[in-house]
Amino acid sequence: MRLLVVTQYFWPENFRVNDLVAELVRRGHEVTVLTGHPNYPAGEFFPEFVADPEKFNNYAGATVVRVPHTARGKGGIRLLTNYFTFATSAIVLGTWKLRGREFDAIFCYEPSPITVGLPAAALRALKKAPLGFWVLDLWPETLHAIGVVKSASVLKLVGKLVSFIYRRCDLILAQSRSFIPQIRKYAGPNSPVEYFPSWAEAVFDMGKVAPAPELDAAPDKFTVMFAGNVGDAQDFPAILAAAEELKHDKRIRWVIVGDGRMSDWLAQEVAKRGLSDCFLLMGRYPVDRMASFFKHASALLVSLKDEPIFSMTIPGKLQSYLAAGIPLLCMLNGEGADVVERAEAGMTCNAGDSHGLAQAVLRLAAMTPQERERMGNNGLAAGTAQFDRDRLITQLESMYARLIGPKAASKIEIAQ
Repeated sequence: MRLLVVTQYFWPENFRVNDLVAELVRRGHEVTVLTGHPNYPAGEFFPEFVADPEKFNNYAGATVVRVPHTARGKGGIRLLTNYFTFATSAIVLGTWKLRGREFDAIFCYEPSPITVGLPAAALRALKKAPLGFWVLDLWPETLHAIGVVKSASVLKLVGKLVSFIYRRCDLILAQSRSFIPQIRKYAGPNSPVEYFPSWAEAVFDMGKVAPAPELDAAPDKFTVMFAGNVGDAQDFPAILAAAEELKHDKRIRWVIVGDGRMSDWLAQEVAKRGLSDCFLLMGRYPVDRMASFFKHASALLVSLKDEPIFSMTIPGKLQSYLAAGIPLLCMLNGEGADVVERAEAGMTCNAGDSHGLAQAVLRLAAMTPQERERMGNNGLAAGTAQFDRDRLITQLESMYARLIGPKAASKIEIAQ
């Protein structure tokens, strides 16, 4: 299959689409990626890319076509400018750079923003190739939930944009089952929407890695680890409130591996609240280093704000956490929490409940190592059963085989 992947974010940025592209190439597909210049999450273009952009034009055998745009920077205006300059550049320069190339299908990756669908829809029309759109973030609901847009009229306009994009898709993939009715509000009641969750990247093989040397081993500590984006949606005020409640318990340490738009605020708050002795900010590391950091964790923390939209979301890190075989601490509502509760893979509390999180930490810390190991094994089994990487990517191949039709599908050998 000749596949065009449209994504605003791509290697060397850490996103699951990198793993998908590499696996599709490994399975014999011809993959081209249309993307931007790497600048997530810090908001500035990666120095190594600026120094030698040509080094980043091929990834795991896939051709990478990049278009210029403004960096994310800091602040809402810069972020919106980043979204729309990428979309415009991908439509104008992207279509020019891809002139003369034919594709069997297009795959659009949308963790946010929805505007990545504009160049995907344009290329669908130009290349006459069916478009599949993987929805990992719901707009305009997320914009309202994190306070980026408060105006009802602006949210309504964004809703019209979402509807415009969805109605030009031949297949819409929803990362959680709760997303499906929300998507159909904008795409239409008979729109082709299917459940397609994320998976843990292949690098999460805990048996093959040593503990990260950047973090001191502390066998006498109970280490609560958060890995990933440090943003508004993750509700760090509630996490800090839980840490404050437990700061006199010298057994507990909190480790944050990652960065994002709230990193500076978080560092300032840790110092202001006197948490520097128990709250470690490690910064960002590549996804292939995460397993080595997880080796230090007694529990892995996942959190989302108390907003209706986030109760419909299965956080992307959940699958990676389950694959680590370590108990989870969940401060969130809805579908993500249900996965952990049904699997008996950790402790959960309501989104925004800092006291509940503190109590969950204490309950986990009081368990025996054998009890925590059983929780971790439960999570590993649940992750394998529900979010197996090879099975899901094979399922994606099958959906695309049906999408592009019998003639093209006959050329595709789907890995079994």
